[in-house]
Amino acid sequence: MSLRRLCSILLMAAASTTCLASAFGPESGVFATSRRLTLAARLAARERQLWSSALHDSKFAAMLRASAGTDCEASQPPEPLATPDPLLHISEPSARVSVSFIIGTDGRVHSPLILESAGPVEDRTILDTVRAWRYRPAMCNGTAAETEAKIEFSSR
Repeated sequence: MSLRRLCSILLMAAASTTCLASAFGPESGVFATSRRLTLAARLAARERQLWSSALHDSKFAAMLRASAGTDCEASQPPEPLATPDPLLHISEPSARVSVSFIIGTDGRVHSPLILESAGPVEDRTILDTVRAWRYRPAMCNGTAAETEAKIEFSSR
């Protein structure tokens, strides 16, 4: 009977030691905390870089509506709010990607279309990025209006 108790006590001690070792292993302590902080700082810096990039110089054109018979007496182009650069890995130095899209009355990008391609991977990256862009919509006589925009990305 005492041998069983001794075995069960040893088994419980081994299990608790294993749990403590996994909770307080080599990844814990000051080194892991500083490593996590530097990773968090790098991620925060990368996030700031993505969202504080320069605004893109898009070419805007007012959308013509057949049902709207009025011309814009007072018009205002759309204003970019969040247009981060896509993360491209274009190997060819003279590669260019041209995209056409519509900025809706809600400020979201609709119907992006690749006009000039650099390959399927780069095109997908650019389309996903452009779909996430946000604008303050164009104004026509004080009301929001749809606008067509074209933009070009290059590896330079």
